[in-house]
This record gives sequence, C-alpha cells and structure tokens, in this order.
Amino acid sequence: MAQCDVVKDEVKAITHKTYEYALMHNIVNGAPAPNSSTDGFETHFTRGDFLYFHYGCDGYRDHGWGCAYRTLQSMISWILYKRQWQTLLNVPSLTEIQQTLVRIEDKPKRFVGSRDWIGALEVFYTVDTLYDVPCKILHITRSEDLNQHIPELIKYFRDFGGFVMMGGDMDAASKGIAGVHSNGKESFLLIVDPHYSGIPSSIDELIKKGYIRWQNTKEFVDSSFYNLCLPYLK
Repeated sequence: MAQCDVVKDEVKAITHKTYEYALMHNIVNGAPAPNSSTDGFETHFTRGDFLYFHYGCDGYRDHGWGCAYRTLQSMISWILYKRQWQTLLNVPSLTEIQQTLVRIEDKPKRFVGSRDWIGALEVFYTVDTLYDVPCKILHITRSEDLNQHIPELIKYFRDFGGFVMMGGDMDAASKGIAGVHSNGKESFLLIVDPHYSGIPSSIDELIKKGYIRWQNTKEFVDSSFYNLCLPYLK
C-alpha cells in the first residue's frame, strides 16, 4: 500500500467532532504587543488560523494531565486550516491520539484510556502519522539560555509561520507558541496556554487571565529542559 493511502486510511479513523460551544480562534490578532521598547524589535506570528483547545473543551475531563494533547489539537487545527481540508479531515480526540500512538507501536495497549502525559516527540509522531507533516524537534538543555535559540525560531516563523508545541520536564506545563518578538537581546514568545478550564467568553478574557500572553524568555524555568515541536508546512 502506498504511503499516501496509509495516511488516508489513518485520517478516516478520526471522526468528525461537534463541540458544545464554538472554540476561540483568531487569537494572534487580539494579543497586545509586549511591554518593551520598540527599538529594533521584529515580530512574527503564526500565519493562518487555529482553534484554541483547552482543558475540558470537548467534555473530556483531562485537567492536570492533558495540556500537551490540547496543544497538539490546536496545532492540528492549524494544519487543517492551512490545507483547507476542514471538510475532509478532523482534529483527533485525546482517545484517538492515544490510539494512534499505540497503532504505530510507540505506546503499549494500556496507554489508551490512561492519563499518561505526552511530549514533543509524541506530538511529532501523531502529526507525521495522521497528516503526513514532518516536524523538527528543537531541544534546549538546562544549561542553555532559551534566548540562544530565538534566531532559529524567528527563521521558522518567517519561513513557515507555524504553530509550535513546547514542553519540558521541570516546567511540565505544555504550551503553544504562536509568535516571537525580539531585538536579539530581549525576546518574548506569544504563549497559547491550554490550561484554561470552563467556557471562555472572549479572547479578551483569555488575555486578561494570562492564558494568551507574551512571555519574556527570562521568565521560563532555568532548571528545566525544553523540547519544541515545529511542524514544517508552508
């Protein structure tokens, strides 16, 4: 069977979803610029829309363990938007993500239905398996300054404009990155935080509560390593 046929068979297994309320989108348009001097700064965003997936948004209670799954779902919604396949493909549920990882033998059968966390590698495997989108894993060690990798992120956003997943160990709170703002010395990342619980009334609410925020690279956990998953889709 050809690789493209395998991909088609995989994505057919992802069922169509309806949600109790409309998920937020057009997030980057509402995020105010970070509080910094404008001298020499350049700003790049995710190009194209994506949906904001967060704890419990589909009625599935994943509070405390599902943040990387939710960031993965937001990334996949961006992929579907870019490919204009919304009517043909669907965003997988948490269970379907787990089933996919078991099917490719990355995880044991007991993984389905568990509350086991996933990280950047599992995000890569899922996106590559279901949507045939290659990704790059950017590893940032505990001894490295996150700011050292900003030029690579700027190049990524300039060339691909994708939606990035970020995970760590000591900082175990997975998050999305939808933009970068830097002058080479001071840098900020536009964080899309999936830890919100409830039904957001507006993007403004998410911004006011800090779930959509510009975060200075100095504010990340020094003792943590980070893995970033960058989908390579133009």
